Amino acid sequence: MRMKKMKTLISTMLCLCTMCALALPAHALEYNINAPGDPEYGKPTSFEPVITADGGAMKNEDVSKSAALIPPGFGTPTSYMLNTGEYLTPNLVPSQMAGAGQVNGNVAVVMPPSSGSSTASDSSTAPGGTGTGSYPIVDTSTSTSPTTSVGFTEVTSALYYSDGSLGTLKIPSIGLTVGVYEGTDSAPLLKGAGHFTGTSIWLGNIPIAGHNRGVRNDFGKIHTLNPGDVITFTTKLGTRTYAVSAVTKVSVNDTSGLDPTNANMITLYTCVEDQPAYRWCVTAAESV
Repeated sequence: MRMKKMKTLISTMLCLCTMCALALPAHALEYNINAPGDPEYGKPTSFEPVITADGGAMKNEDVSKSAALIPPGFGTPTSYMLNTGEYLTPNLVPSQMAGAGQVNGNVAVVMPPSSGSSTASDSSTAPGGTGTGSYPIVDTSTSTSPTTSVGFTEVTSALYYSDGSLGTLKIPSIGLTVGVYEGTDSAPLLKGAGHFTGTSIWLGNIPIAGHNRGVRNDFGKIHTLNPGDVITFTTKLGTRTYAVSAVTKVSVNDTSGLDPTNANMITLYTCVEDQPAYRWCVTAAESV
């Protein structure tokens, strides 16, 4: 009898415990999910004028495709200069956006400053100028081509190799061997160095450009060349050997290195890292 009462008491206590557990406050199991904030629809593409007391410090800017520019080709007078090139959608360009160099019609082309402007060449402030740099900054963009006869060899179909190149450039002191292809836009420079279209390929001055970082790094060390370093260029017309005569930093507007010359020489161009207004220029004369 006592055992039966004990079992009944235990059962009763278990029932009370279960009821107490079920009687816990409901808020102990509640949780909240914050509502999402305002949606982000991206950067606005329209702009409105903002007039400020200091003459417009709050610059308004159009970032729509009507303001997008097709960049100029490598080695062109406007290459590596910000905000240069032709508009991607010239028919959408607002009339007030047409800047310097605007032509008749809907196309607006932003042209570089003249060679006499402060951005053409400033050796007093630019690295490598008359300050602390080791390379001179020169600007001979006002020079003209010689009036006397000059050496010039036109690029013809007979001068191409089976791989599409025009020749092979070698600079042993920096361990460079690279094919040279016609043109200085993106396609030839993805394969090797590029020969400036319209310039000589054998007699006189041979201008060649190349990348110095990124996908290709062919001309990454040409600014370290020293006078006398050997450069060879082999084409179907033969092989010539040149000796480096100068390494200079030139204005992006300076195209004098493309001029034809009487003497046989080679001119190498590449951009200057983090200095879009300048290019490295290596000149080398034929060594006898």
